[in-house]
Amino acid sequence: MATTQLALLTELEPVVEANLNRHHAMAKPWNPHDYVPWSRGRDFALLGGQDWVPEDSPLDEVSKAAMVVNLLTEDNLPSYHREIAMRFGLDGPWGQWVGQWTAEEARHSIAIRDYLIVTRGVDPVALERGRMVHTAAGYDSGDKSMLEALAYVSFQELATRISHRNTGRASGCPVAEQLLSRVATDENLHMVFYRNLVDAALDISPNETMVAIAHEVINFQMPGSTMPGFAENAVTIAKAGIYDLRSHLDDVVRPVLRFWKVFERADLDGQGAQARDELAAFLDLVDERATHYEQRRQHRLAAAGASPR
Repeated sequence: MATTQLALLTELEPVVEANLNRHHAMAKPWNPHDYVPWSRGRDFALLGGQDWVPEDSPLDEVSKAAMVVNLLTEDNLPSYHREIAMRFGLDGPWGQWVGQWTAEEARHSIAIRDYLIVTRGVDPVALERGRMVHTAAGYDSGDKSMLEALAYVSFQELATRISHRNTGRASGCPVAEQLLSRVATDENLHMVFYRNLVDAALDISPNETMVAIAHEVINFQMPGSTMPGFAENAVTIAKAGIYDLRSHLDDVVRPVLRFWKVFERADLDGQGAQARDELAAFLDLVDERATHYEQRRQHRLAAAGASPR
């Protein structure tokens, strides 16, 4: 880590502590088992019951794809813990946050998996195989700096919130919607924590932070992008309007950039100003591409005589 970023890590400690206290005041404890319809469960063949068949699932193919992507993404928590522990450390307020965040995130995969297994929403054998492959491969974000990691998770946590929320709505199951809404609330609080730290970093080191923000927006990938079948499932999810390029731009990237007042700041020069210009040009390109995909989707729906979700 660069010396300047080590210094920034220390300088941000009071902000971390303040936002950790804010998080504790805002976050409401919840129990994963409360959100699972246990009465709908039954044994599988090993215990004398029946193994899963496709007819067991109450979910359509889009909801299955979205639920599996969301769950396998959450399953990689050990790798995510390592990523933030390496960048932020395990001492003081930073370490307290790493532990708190990890403990809260662990509830997500527990609750979603229990829901899917109890309701027989997806093939449990395929799900476990996917978990083994994805978790064994792990997640490696590369050589992100501390600032790049902060910028990345600011967007990623919000993206995950949107994905969970929209998946719940699309599922057609009130229980799933309630569960995923609860998970999305956690993700939103996590986003606020990271977003506030980046906001403080912009005031302390505007140019370096702006470079990190631009880099992460331009090179953004969801952490589950390396899971088996992700590309196909992502297309299915995007076509259904659960999470697509327009969602990413309008519901994730732009709101966070507005909060940071990126395009209003007067304290950028040199590499910081150049990075902001590159970011603006990139957002214009993404907007054009998102509009193109929207038009294609509308034409496809019109041809099928359907209406958007």
